[in-house]
Amino acid sequence: MILVVDASVALKWFFSARSDEPDGDHALSILEGIGSGRLRMVQPPHFLAEMAAVLAREKRDGAYADLGDLQRIEWDEADDPQLYPVAVGLAVRLGQHVFDTLYHATALGTEGATLVTADRRYFRRAHGIGRIAWLSDWEVDAGTDRA
Repeated sequence: MILVVDASVALKWFFSARSDEPDGDHALSILEGIGSGRLRMVQPPHFLAEMAAVLAREKRDGAYADLGDLQRIEWDEADDPQLYPVAVGLAVRLGQHVFDTLYHATALGTEGATLVTADRRYFRRAHGIGRIAWLSDWEVDAGTDRA
């Protein structure tokens, strides 16, 4: 099973202990699936930069350690130049930022991949396009999404 995990999900790996962080358990189960090899993660080129920016802003004392942990996770980076025209098309169509639509474009351009998100605004606008699942609906053990 191939997943694209946007920053709204991946950040939960580092903030799941916060009492105000919903669905941290779902996000951690995805991380465990990636670590065990049951799930393969494919990410757009900006993933690491976006994550580093948020970690530096939100976890100043732990940003370096968290970044190191993130870099130890195995994922494939999508490098197809066609990601960008697809992402721009989605951004215009949905009224969303290209950084958000790059995740979806990666899922759409990777055979068998699904974007998993916890970004409610993006999900509401994009779920009709397909290849996207809401984090709390994702079932790693079943290997399916119910979205």
